[in-house]
Formats: sequence, C-alpha cells, structure tokens
Amino acid sequence: MPLALVLLLAGPIEVLQMLNRTVEVHGAVISSDGARVAWVEQAATPDGPNWEESFIQVQEPRGSTAVHVTAGKTADEGDLAFSPDGSQLAFLSDAEKKHQPQLYVADLRSGQVRQLTHVDGHLQKPLFSPDGRSIAVLFIEGGADLRGPVLPSARLVGVVEEQIKEQRIAVVPIDGSAPLKALSPPDLFVYEYSWRPDGGAFAATAAHGSGDDNWWIAKLYAIEANGAARVVHQPALQICEPAWSPDGKRIAFIEGLMSDHGSNGGDLFVAPADGNAKARNLTPGLRGSVASVRWRDPEKVLVRLVIEGDAAFANVPASGGAPRLVWRGPAYVPNDWSVAADGLNVAMMRSSFAEPPEIVAGPIGAWKPLTQRNAALRSPAGEARSIRWKSDKFDVQGWLLAPPLKPAAKAPMIVVVHGGPAGFVPSIWLDQMLLLASQGYYVFLPNFRGSFGQGEAFTRANVKDFGYGDLRDIQRGIDAVLKEAPVDPQRIGLFGHSYGGYMAMWAVTQTQRFKAVVASAGIANWQSYYGENRIDRWMLPYFGKSVYDDPAVYARSSPIEFIRRVKTPTLVLHGERDAEVPLPQGQEFWHALKTLGVETQFVIYEDEGHRIRKPAHVRDRTQRIVEWFNQHLAR
Repeated sequence: MPLALVLLLAGPIEVLQMLNRTVEVHGAVISSDGARVAWVEQAATPDGPNWEESFIQVQEPRGSTAVHVTAGKTADEGDLAFSPDGSQLAFLSDAEKKHQPQLYVADLRSGQVRQLTHVDGHLQKPLFSPDGRSIAVLFIEGGADLRGPVLPSARLVGVVEEQIKEQRIAVVPIDGSAPLKALSPPDLFVYEYSWRPDGGAFAATAAHGSGDDNWWIAKLYAIEANGAARVVHQPALQICEPAWSPDGKRIAFIEGLMSDHGSNGGDLFVAPADGNAKARNLTPGLRGSVASVRWRDPEKVLVRLVIEGDAAFANVPASGGAPRLVWRGPAYVPNDWSVAADGLNVAMMRSSFAEPPEIVAGPIGAWKPLTQRNAALRSPAGEARSIRWKSDKFDVQGWLLAPPLKPAAKAPMIVVVHGGPAGFVPSIWLDQMLLLASQGYYVFLPNFRGSFGQGEAFTRANVKDFGYGDLRDIQRGIDAVLKEAPVDPQRIGLFGHSYGGYMAMWAVTQTQRFKAVVASAGIANWQSYYGENRIDRWMLPYFGKSVYDDPAVYARSSPIEFIRRVKTPTLVLHGERDAEVPLPQGQEFWHALKTLGVETQFVIYEDEGHRIRKPAHVRDRTQRIVEWFNQHLAR
C-alpha cells in the first residue's frame, strides 16, 4: 500500500506516534578552525522527545563517528561552547541535581569532564574568554526555578515583588582555581552578551527590574570586567543579538518591533563601542527581517534572514552598502547556528515541511548532513507550496500544505495562525501542521501583516490595529487559495495558539466564514489581560499607551467586546500555569460563549505553561483538536 494512503487511513494518534519518532537535534556549534562540530540530542521516548533529558554529541574530525560527551547519566545537558582552540567544550548539565544545571568543561583530547561550578541558581549561555582561560555564563543566584514565561510559572505567594532576582554575567577560571564570580551590576538583568575580543569587557542587552517583564525596554550596554556598565545605545524599539566586532571597535545588534524574547526580527544596526556616535541602521528598507548576527571580519557581518517564509543568509558591509544574499531557501534554521573563524563554514540544525531535523555543516548553501537520525521518517503531509496575494498595500505570503493524497472532490481546509504577533511560519517539520494535513485537510499558514519576513514597515503594520488588518490579510489569503486548490469554501476551520489563539477568538466575532475554531492560549480581553499577565511591557509598542491611559485602544481589539456576534463552535484550550497568557483569558471567553448558547468546550491542562509539553497532554490536545474539526467540517 502506498505510504500516502497508509498515512491518510491512519488516525491522529497513530500519525502522532509516527511523528514522535522524530529525534530532536539542536544547539549546533562549530569550532573556530572548523574541525569539530557539537550538538545536543533530546532523549527519545515512545511519546516523543523527553525535554528533561538530553545528551551531547561531538564529531571530530569530519566523517568520523560522533563521540558522546556527558557529565553523567540521564541528565539534561546543552548550551555548548568551544574553546578558542577547539580542544575543550563547555556545557551545562543537571547531572548533579535535577533542574539545577552546573557548568562543566570536557577536554576533547583526553575525554576528561570536569565540573566548574557548585552554585544554587540558574545558569545559561557559557562563553569562553578570547584567551581560553576562563568561561563566562549568565547566572541568577537562587533562581533555579526561574525558567522563563513560556514554561509553567512559579506560583505567586506571600508579598509579590519583595525580591527581584537579577541575571548577571559571571566568570569562572577554566582551571577551577576560583569559584564563579558575578561581574555585572547587581541591579541589572542581562539577557544576552558577547566578549570583547581582548577579553576586557562585554557587550550586553540588559534592563533594570524583573527579567521576564523588562526585555522590551532593554538597552545596549558595555560592561567592563570590573563591573562598570555604560549605555552604548538606547533603542526606540527592542534589541537583541549583541555581537562585538573582531577589531573591538563596533557592536552589531538587531533592533525592531519584537513581541517575544527569543523570536528575533528587525534591522541590523552597528554602534561604535565607545558610544560617541549614534548607531547606524545598515539595512533600512530591507524586504526581510534580520534574525541573528555573526561577524565575518571587521568589515563584514554575516546575518541570518527571514525573507517571506524562507530562511536566508547574507553578508552586510559594516560601513554601509547593500546586503549581498548568499543563500535563500524554504527551510527552518534556528538562531543557534554557528560559524567558524573563516566566516564560510557553518553548523546548524535544518528542517523543512518535507525534511525532519538534522545537523548539517559546511559552506553556506553547500552544507552536508552530519546526522541521519531521522532518515527513515517521511512527511505525512502532501506537497507544500508558497502562496502570494495582495491585501491593501501589502504583498502577503503564506504556505499551503496539501493532504497526502489528491482529494477526489473539494476538501476541507484548516487555517493555522502563528503566534507572536511578531513571528512567522517557515517551512518546518512541525507535528501540528503535518498531522492536520495527514487527516485529509489542506492546511493554510499565512504570514500576515505583523509577521517577520518583509521588513520593518510590514512588521509594524498592526500597531494599534490588532485583529483588523491581519484578519483581512488572512481572509484574502483564503480567497487566493480557493483559486489555486480544490478547497471547499463551506468547510474551513481555524486554529491558533497564543496570538494565533487571540486571532481565533477575534475571527469568530468578525465573520461567519469559519465553521469551527480552536483557540489555544488565546486572549479574550486586552483590558483584563494587561493586568493579569507577567510580561505586560510588550504591549506598549503595539498599543501606544498603557491600558490605564488609553483603555479604548485595547477595547477596540478585544474579542469580548463583540462576543454577542459569535455563532461558531469554538474549542478553548489552556495551560493551567500560563504566565504569558493567564488562564482567566480562556475562561472568560468560554464562559461568555456558554452563557450565550454557543457550542463550546474548555480544556485546562494541569501544571502546564504557555507550551504544552507532557506527553499525555500532547496526545489529548492533539486528539481533541482533530476530533473538533472532524465533527464540524465533515460533509
């Protein structure tokens, strides 16, 4: 029996079990000389990857069998960094105590692994000093339970905000002759950093106050080894990816409208390290978004771009001039790619709709796979193609995934709306989208206004306009799909999570076009949300003022204001301990629909945060989503 037919006949749980065989690989780093590549693999289970158990692989030299590096059995290990000469590998591991990572270093010549820290707190992002004699790391003393707003939030008890724990740059000698020592100011939360080439200072993005809530107002700092910090650049919007130039004279970074820490997009800026002149935008008017930054030499910056829904690499002259595209293609490349000293060879994880994740390395665009962990897997979806359409003054792009077999008649379609709003949908091996296509649905994935991939003007086009222009883009995208694919216009559903969950709630108040909707971690009421969530500063660049200063702009885009219009059957899903979109948002929407007699169901996943991670919950959520659409989109 053809594979496509086998997949089409399989139920959602059977397809999910097939997809659960995907081995998750990530965190690739390449040594300065390009001789070694290291990466992280999540432990595989029948229910999918175990996100609390991982191990490290090092391939040396190229073509040899990968070597397993570990601090102990059944540990969560990662955050890799090579020494300047490539002979040592720094990493974090909770082998000593679960959920309490410590810093380790492996001598790759002898195989010896040494533990460098014994601290109580949260560690991340180790980086060797340029001379290789010490390792810096980001450290929150006593903050082992602070895992960011996406994972289950710590319960608030007692006096709130009595003590704010700051993340600081700390350094430990490689020989273990001294304990970890915090260097950056104690009242400054550091988000990202890089060493100055002489090892005497750091470039950092940092802000005062709570770490989760203040990334959106972070500034670019230069922090000396003695702890003195000075502001190099105060951005108009958000900044990330600070990278010191090889000659120590300039700092490159990304600045733009970004809604989530870690979801990067904007223009490439360069600032003089002494702060005596203004930062310069090197990519004004770029029809794309810069997502990550690496210096290639003192006069050239290598950047990873998002162009529409594609991944791309380009060289940008540091003194000004047009970027030169090196490679572009339909693929997903995360921000943790790594480049060797020659500026040519890279190591990274790569995937697409048709290709499961693997580690690749080599010259950009000519890289070769280092792993074949998922070589036996085949996509359960059909063909994927890029769709383009016009909406207002914008050219908009999205993806259309077909079912594995060409339908005999017009088929139903599910629109999947991405989160953010400053995000995008790449060509990516992602369970949810592939699984829906496997069940006989076309899956439409629009990169509407507010997304990355078409420049800053496009990303900023939803400011003070949530729900309006972006829904028009989605609706016109559906019209474009109907002209190109055998989709039944009477059987269209919509699914979204986070901002996508908000758009699901919003859509049912604005149109009857969708016959069934699933809203996961959605925002029902921007006014109440402002006071409930723990990251409210992200809203100010979008709404212009706080809800207390301009409640009308928040009400204008709130689904709850238009709730009496809803007729569409709506499934509402939520994590119990979600800090980014707190549970009352889902409850408020569900309660209103139930009161108004609209078909609805509300499912809360115990001890889950903004991302649902426990295998039993993933299975339940998957089955409920598919069954909801099957029930309401059947002929």
